[in-house]
Amino acid sequence: MANRCHIRSISLPSRSHPITLKIQQELKKLRTLEASSTSTLGTICNGLSELQELSKCLGELLGLPSTQQALFHHQHENWVNELLDGPVRLLDVCGSVRDVISQFKENVGDLQSALRRRKGDLCIESSIKNYICSRKKMNKDAKKLMAAIRKMDNKAGASPLLDQDHQLSTVIGVLREVNSMSIPILESLLMFLSTPFLMSKPRGWSLISKYLHKGAVSCEEKHDTVKELENIDFVLTTLSNGRADLEKMNIALKGLRVLEAGSISLDNGLECMFRNLIKTRASLLNIISH
Repeated sequence: MANRCHIRSISLPSRSHPITLKIQQELKKLRTLEASSTSTLGTICNGLSELQELSKCLGELLGLPSTQQALFHHQHENWVNELLDGPVRLLDVCGSVRDVISQFKENVGDLQSALRRRKGDLCIESSIKNYICSRKKMNKDAKKLMAAIRKMDNKAGASPLLDQDHQLSTVIGVLREVNSMSIPILESLLMFLSTPFLMSKPRGWSLISKYLHKGAVSCEEKHDTVKELENIDFVLTTLSNGRADLEKMNIALKGLRVLEAGSISLDNGLECMFRNLIKTRASLLNIISH
């Protein structure tokens, strides 16, 4: 996830409630992940998981009586609308990304079924062509969503806080951090999904050859050295350009299982993110309306 998006770091007040200290720890984990990792299935899933933990902490913070009192007494401030609008913008993008992931899971499953049945070279070639078309569509959809989320990030502003008390400034800072942290995670996921279909030898060919001929690489190699989508792309290209031999089909199936498991994890992470965004906005609305 490195070099994907500059995160606007927001310093929380030094005098902190225990839950705020926990939030600071979760934010540190996310910043470290964003700064040091690449966009693989594993790191993106980790980012979604860490974001879920951060959202749980936010829920605890919003449940504090002191938090609810502070927000209620300032419900007419300009920054209240900003905090309410943030989850709405993210919900729209998150929902669209979930649709792309859902379609991708379906396409991966269809190709796995075709390879398992092994009804002949023409049937397999047709299934591979369908997968390639779906990959290209996913690439196009992901790029559109990428442009939308970057536009949203550029427009995201922060209303100034004038002489707010400690509790209130803490809550506002955390809410803004959660929204700002969500953007680079979604952007990294979209960059992964927008990987162009690979028709030629990728970089790190020696490792791909090992993948092809031995049929296995270590978990570390798969997630840190070689892009998962590029692995499958090249294996499928070799299948469609020649006879669909058993060894290559087994290698393709192994890689597709990795993608299927990763897409399921991504879908689950996005579902949690979607629910947490709804819960956060509902909590804010309940607090300021009572």
